[in-house]
Formats: sequence, structure tokens, C-alpha cells
Amino acid sequence: MKIIVVEDKKQGGQTAYEFFKNELAKKNDAVFGLATGSTPVTTYEAIVRSNLDFSSSISVNLDEYVGLSASHPQSYNYYMQQNLFQYKPFHHSYLPDGEATDETKEVSRYNLIIKKNPIDLQLLGIGRNGHIGFNEPGTDFALKTHKVKLTESTIAANSRFFDNEQDVPRYAYSMGIGSILRSKKIILEAFGESKAEAVKNMIEGPVTRQCPASVLQQHSDVTVILDEAAAQKLR
Repeated sequence: MKIIVVEDKKQGGQTAYEFFKNELAKKNDAVFGLATGSTPVTTYEAIVRSNLDFSSSISVNLDEYVGLSASHPQSYNYYMQQNLFQYKPFHHSYLPDGEATDETKEVSRYNLIIKKNPIDLQLLGIGRNGHIGFNEPGTDFALKTHKVKLTESTIAANSRFFDNEQDVPRYAYSMGIGSILRSKKIILEAFGESKAEAVKNMIEGPVTRQCPASVLQQHSDVTVILDEAAAQKLR
């Protein structure tokens, strides 16, 4: 792992942006794995301000809530439209279908998408319990796309985006750790004191299913971008 410590999340977003810029410079039809939530916002803001052209590129998102339509204000499809796609359209953008009622069919569909579009650069955040995507503690490292029952800690963390905690979906479709590890290059961002313990476990702890992000120690090309608060517990 390469560790980059930045002053704040704005600088972190600009740092991550450079990875997108460099990937596009290598080939304009690159495949980008994209994340949602509050962490990558500054990265998307930097991309939107730029002159980067993704019209020949593919995007593949990590996850989507089960039960939310693409137009729902809290769906990750809506998030991507608002934060990136309306400004920087891709040749094609893939997300799990939150309204899919046939779990087996949706999982197979998304696994095939990932197989046909090998990810060149995967953007990740990390949850307070060490999850990546919606791969919660205990998840098998070999797992591909799957339907996840969200933990209470993840539901509580995501409740800030909803009117009340009861509105937070209890399930999501998520790209599996096995699929994430097949990405050629990975960048993970973490900002704020609340992520410090998870960051420490990811980088300095043992590789264990109890901290899913720790498996990134086994990938050949991972860069972790941290602000000083998130990096404070590292030796």
C-alpha cells in the first residue's frame, strides 16, 4: 500500500482526481469503479471542474440500496447523476438495480457486467467498521456481487441522509470483495477522526474478515488517501 496524507478532504479529492486524469491519459476507454457517500464528493467536484472527457469510458458502481428506484433522492443512482453524471457523462454507466425482485438474476447480471468490463481504477471509501462497498465484517473475501443485510452500525451511519432511521433500507446489492480485488488499481479515501480506527486496522492490523478492508493489503496496487484526522492512529 502507498499512503498519502493530505491536509483536508478538499486536497484529498484533488489528489484522487489526478489518478482519474492519469488513467484517462493512458486510454480514453478506461473502466472506472465508482463509490458513493460523503467521502468521494470532493473527488467528483474536482472532476466536474476539470476538462476530463469520459464519453468513451465506462463506469461501474459498487452498490445500490434494495427497494429504491433510480429516481429516489437517496438512491445511489440519483447520487451519481447529481454529483457526476449530469456534468461528465460516460459512454455507459452501470449500477445495480435497486428495484430488481429476482436476487439471483440481478446478481448474475451484475457479475457479467463486471466480467465484461474489467475495472482499471476502483475508487473506494471505508466504513467505520471497516467495510468496503457494502461488504460488512464477516464477508467472504472471494464473494462476487451479492445481496447484503446491512448491519445496525451501517444503517445508523446512513440514517443522516434520510428523514429518520426507519426509512433507511435494510438491504443492498453490492459488488463483492472478490470483484473489487480484480481491479487493476485501487484508491481508497478516508477523511475524519471517525475513520481513524478503521484505517489503522486496514493498514496495520491483520488481514481478517472482521475488517474487510484489510484484504487490500494483498492487492498489488493500492493507494490510500487520508487526511490527518483519519491517519492519526497509524504508527
